[in-house]
Amino acid sequence: MTTGMAAPSVDRARDELWDAVSDRDEYAAAAVLLGVADAGLSVEMILLEVVAPVQRRVGVEWAANRVTVAQEHAVTAINDRAMAALAHHPAGASETTAGSVTVACVDGEWHALPARLVAEVLRLRGWRVDFLGAQVPTGHLIVHLHQHNPDAVALSSSLPTRLPTAHAAISACQATGIPVVAGGAAFGPDGRYARMLGADAWAPDARAAADLLGGGLRRTAVSLDDPPAPDPLAHLADQEYTMVARSAPQLVASTLAGLEQRFPPMRAYNAAQRDRTAEDIAHIVDFLATALYTDDDDLFTGFITWTADILTARGVPAASLGVVFDILGTRLQDFPRSRRLLAAASDALARWGRPDR
Repeated sequence: MTTGMAAPSVDRARDELWDAVSDRDEYAAAAVLLGVADAGLSVEMILLEVVAPVQRRVGVEWAANRVTVAQEHAVTAINDRAMAALAHHPAGASETTAGSVTVACVDGEWHALPARLVAEVLRLRGWRVDFLGAQVPTGHLIVHLHQHNPDAVALSSSLPTRLPTAHAAISACQATGIPVVAGGAAFGPDGRYARMLGADAWAPDARAAADLLGGGLRRTAVSLDDPPAPDPLAHLADQEYTMVARSAPQLVASTLAGLEQRFPPMRAYNAAQRDRTAEDIAHIVDFLATALYTDDDDLFTGFITWTADILTARGVPAASLGVVFDILGTRLQDFPRSRRLLAAASDALARWGRPDR
């Protein structure tokens, strides 16, 4: 099918799939995907140009407070089931000729659909794929690698707060002699965190991952004659990451108590609103700890401006974030990198509030 013929079919299929998942109609969603496959659209294009954009759209709708978390989860489940139906379409049949690969989400990562897309595209490209799904404990992953010895491992993570865990998983996989390609939003739009954590390669999407593996991924060779490379995580020697991560529950509790004193609207919050506020503070502390792990201001400030958008969409004043930064700054006054990150977040929040931002 030519590009000119495929484009209208893709656009229409996206709209029809969105309508189906919005109506929570699993059978209609599967019928959309199977129908365009019957019409000649390649299964890979259906996955990457129909399913993936619809999944991204539901995330945008959630951020705008137009769908609930439960609705987002329902859409994801329906898309996953529809993809499973599509996998059995004759157009998706392929011979296993490329080799074997294990695809898994790092421990603590529940967003499995991006990894599932990678697994399905690799299968279409002739790979034997072991898709291990969401939240795979690193120890269990390593046992699997010893048992099955794949040619490569594809590790997925969407949440940057999983980067320390991803680092451990990458190192453990490589210790078995198997190369690792990292992918997912957690590793940054340019893959900077994948490189920082020592992954053998980074792929921005499923198609790129398949192309990369198809070219032959190997463990990065290091010559004994080469001078040692600078440690990109040398900053961890100051122990700030460890101390903030370990004290996270206490930081959340004390910040919540301080916020109630310094942010008067909170005194009228009901139990559900207080719980949501505690969750928001916990996310801030988690991202602060992760930014300490990577020593990257952008990781923290990007999360803060995103959070400001989310709070605004939900009718919560984003100015409350500034109060949180002040309280955390007092609690972490002996931690210079933490104070630097909080100052950067305050500056980003001030720019976010400008009319011309």
